[in-house]
Amino acid sequence: MSLPRRQRKLIGAVAMLAFVIVYALIAMALAQARPLQEASKLIQGVSYAIMGIAWIIPIFPLIKWMEGGRDD
Repeated sequence: MSLPRRQRKLIGAVAMLAFVIVYALIAMALAQARPLQEASKLIQGVSYAIMGIAWIIPIFPLIKWMEGGRDD
């Protein structure tokens, strides 16, 4: 038995919000880590760019799940 799309979207939105909050806290901790702070500006910029967009990859399956299934 699959959930109606409306319920999947609600569950997905809550899960996405929780994931982004946890991810942001981890990214901030990594950004303040001593090795990154002592790295060159180029390495810092690349690291910040990667951390800024890396959260999107694990969200794709959740979005696919939210949009799939029956439409009530």
